[in-house]
Amino acid sequence: MKQICVVGVGYVGLVTAACFADLGNRVTALDVNEQRVENLKKGIMPIYEPGLDELVKRNVNAGRITFTTSYKEALKDAEYAFIAVGTPSGESGEADLQYVAAAATSIAREMTAPLIIINKSTVPIGTGDWVADIVKKSQPKPIEFAVVSCPEFLREGSAIADFTSPHRTVIGSMDKDAANKVAHLHLPLRAPIVITDLRTAEMIKYASNAFLATKISFMNELADLCELAGADVKEVAAGMGYDARIGRHFLDAGLGWGGSCFPKDVEALAFMAKEKGLNPRILNDVMQVNNDRRKNAVVHIEKMLGGNLKGKTIGLLGLAFKPNTDDMRYAPSIDISEALTKAGAKVRVYDPVAMEVARPLLPGSVEMFKNSYDLAAGCDALMVITEWNEFKQLDLEKIKGLLKSPIIYDGRNIYDPQLMKEMGFTYRAVGR
Repeated sequence: MKQICVVGVGYVGLVTAACFADLGNRVTALDVNEQRVENLKKGIMPIYEPGLDELVKRNVNAGRITFTTSYKEALKDAEYAFIAVGTPSGESGEADLQYVAAAATSIAREMTAPLIIINKSTVPIGTGDWVADIVKKSQPKPIEFAVVSCPEFLREGSAIADFTSPHRTVIGSMDKDAANKVAHLHLPLRAPIVITDLRTAEMIKYASNAFLATKISFMNELADLCELAGADVKEVAAGMGYDARIGRHFLDAGLGWGGSCFPKDVEALAFMAKEKGLNPRILNDVMQVNNDRRKNAVVHIEKMLGGNLKGKTIGLLGLAFKPNTDDMRYAPSIDISEALTKAGAKVRVYDPVAMEVARPLLPGSVEMFKNSYDLAAGCDALMVITEWNEFKQLDLEKIKGLLKSPIIYDGRNIYDPQLMKEMGFTYRAVGR
């Protein structure tokens, strides 16, 4: 059993802490947000993630995980300290490292024995060296430590499975012994382990996310051509996906990507390239294509309603940026609801999980409903924003009867165009 400290109980930190505890380790999870820590002690989760509630409670009851706001308490007897704090985008697109710096400084001041400090947060290339400098300068007295990069590759909605059955574990350090110890910590996961230097490990994380975002933006650009050429982008994606060199994942056209990783990581990588005097043309276009998807959706629904949104009531099915999460960061629903409101439309919304998180992020005039059918009653049109499973199984005949006019813009391609036409809907999907 290893003694582990995890700094930050947000999305990455809480999943990391709970999963390591479930592997039999003794974990102390720390956060400076007192209310968040108190809630966790009461079993109240700060995020929605399938299975996380049960996992945390089981390990709390087993005595393998505790929560605190005290660095002194969290670092007592710790062999490893994971930094899993937020790195949001700064004004120019750079990663804001203030929380990483604060964590590194506090760790340095409170550590009392040799420690392996592991950057789990997504950080720019060179941050590991920077963290090492902060720790060295902030220690009251010299204590041996090593800095290791071990980037996370968790997908919201399947984070626990991604942690316990990863495609690979990436470990970067200039200290071979520290890298091997962190590798040993991950051995129970039985996944390939890539050991490299600090900066290469940091780049692997950014490069991976930027490439996946590029696949999505590529398919969204291709979807526009499919519409004009009379092709079906879903079938195109299926045909492409059988090629092992391409793969089927991240080939779904729709409203683009959002969430906590792709937007800020692509922007941060582009910023780093510019800082080095390069012109990141592909990365810039990837971001532009993604931004255009939200604008295009509003243009399409406006055309479907005769070219004028003023006074129309539009219902949005889904708010979170993807299903199985309540994450509203960079969610298409925010931009779309703002654009619809600005054009004079009345906006109604429903999401199975993200309603409360979304409330302060949406225009004040937006109406929230408890289910899809109440939402649809009296709407001039519906827009599918998030591909929740429950939307795929709606009673469409009932929905048709509730709508003022049977108009649906399907931003996630969850319905069959031919079936919708046969049912009498005015229906538009993406790239079909």
